[in-house]
Amino acid sequence: MLTHLAIRNFAVASQSDLEFGRGLTVISGETGAGKSLLVDALGFLSGQRADSGIVRHGAERAELHAEFALDDAASALRWLRENELDDGSTCQLRRTLRADGGSRAWINGRPATIAQLGELAGHLVEIHGQHEHQALLARGSQLALLDAQAGNGALLADVRAAAQAWRALADERQALAGIGDFGERRDWLCHQLSELEGQALDADAVADLFASHRRHANAAGLIQTCDTALERMRGEDDFGLPQALQALRHDLGRMRAHEPRLGDVDAMLDAAAIQLDEATRLLEQVRGDLDIDPDQLATLESRLARLHELARKHRVTPEELLDVQARLSGELEQLDGAGERLQQLDGEIEAAFSRWRTAADTLGVARRKAAEALSSATTALIHELGMGGGVFEVAVEAIETTRPDPQGAERVEFMVSANAGQPARALRKVASGGELSRISLAIEVAALGHDAVPTMVFDEVDSGIGGAVADIVGRKLRALGASRQVLCVTHLPQVAAKGHAHYRVHKAASEGATESHVTRLDERARAEELARMLGGVEVSREARAAARKLLATADA
Repeated sequence: MLTHLAIRNFAVASQSDLEFGRGLTVISGETGAGKSLLVDALGFLSGQRADSGIVRHGAERAELHAEFALDDAASALRWLRENELDDGSTCQLRRTLRADGGSRAWINGRPATIAQLGELAGHLVEIHGQHEHQALLARGSQLALLDAQAGNGALLADVRAAAQAWRALADERQALAGIGDFGERRDWLCHQLSELEGQALDADAVADLFASHRRHANAAGLIQTCDTALERMRGEDDFGLPQALQALRHDLGRMRAHEPRLGDVDAMLDAAAIQLDEATRLLEQVRGDLDIDPDQLATLESRLARLHELARKHRVTPEELLDVQARLSGELEQLDGAGERLQQLDGEIEAAFSRWRTAADTLGVARRKAAEALSSATTALIHELGMGGGVFEVAVEAIETTRPDPQGAERVEFMVSANAGQPARALRKVASGGELSRISLAIEVAALGHDAVPTMVFDEVDSGIGGAVADIVGRKLRALGASRQVLCVTHLPQVAAKGHAHYRVHKAASEGATESHVTRLDERARAEELARMLGGVEVSREARAAARKLLATADA
């Protein structure tokens, strides 16, 4: 539901901040005052193409801001979450229109594309009026409304699931068929695997190979280092570590009687002597394993070169070759059964199409039944709304296809004949904005409670009517407002009186320029506005009495 609308430097309005509630809100004003500005603002916030001419003269840009409560907009909330633009239980749309024709948009304070703005607005508001704003002109919207009115949600879900299952099988078949010559591909995979399977590729084996190569490549240096260290650690000369350690312990022992803590030092040196002995034995073992073997080094270098060659061939590191081997093995295993799988898929695809067809036919029956009911109810309503010879028809056309459609096997088109004897034409080809608005109102009332969009805007709905018909239009709008938020631009007092809230748009001169102002009317001001609409420039006592009577009978 729309809760707040702010306008800055938009057309002839310099600044307006409007609050909206539930029910029917009517907007009135003198001819040329700018009553449709609010509708236009919502149109631009719904993704309408930017128009530099809409920027107030002398301003750099126009700014539009709308806030919606999402309590009754589950689909909008879902869209926001899917696009990672959600921010609690409210939604803010903002758009700027520059005088040079540029435009920017934001959703919940985050930059958004105009396409995203339009997608989200489609879940929040429907504008019924001029053709370029009209939501019900799109076949997709017409089909969605018909399914919602008929309660086809479960049937449609079955059709979508069947179509998705068929699509998954068709994609699998296409992928297998795209492999080409199975035999050639299999031979290539076997060759690649044979090259890899001749190597030790697990992580430990690769690490050991690199370590062994480093050890043999540096064998001479390692042997010299170990021999020198062993000479000192074995104590074969006067400068050996064991002799030095023994001499140190002897010197300290002579003075231990004078300082007891030297006993602790001696104990530590004794432990060091044990560690030195163990280190010597380990070093002897290491030295015993070392040998300068040119043949072994050549073998290691050959293995290492082969490993690097394979890694370059597959564009991976040597450590990743095991993953390559697993992938190729998996593909070979899949390929071995590809021919058989292709034959299976042909049967499964045919069965999936049959399941989709059954589900689509069931949905089609429900749609045709609902189409008859919606056609009859809407035709009766447009007669009430002053189009006595008009006929409304929901045309359901079967479409033949070899590719299951998630939306079913029908094309839906709303058709209308505004006058008796005229052939029915597509709703999107109805020329009159007023007729289009009234037909849209009739459709929405006929489908009352089934359209998921929480806010509806009607512009020109009362164009070309008056008297009793105007009263009926007002009643239908008020009835629609019982379950939806409805905004209606009107010039008829019979319609305006039916509103739960009333805004007046009026012009005033400011610093040599004409400016539009929007004011929310209290009960007294509302009665005066209705009297003006009834009596013209000069408001009579009779007009004021008639206005009070209209307000008193708003719920009648």
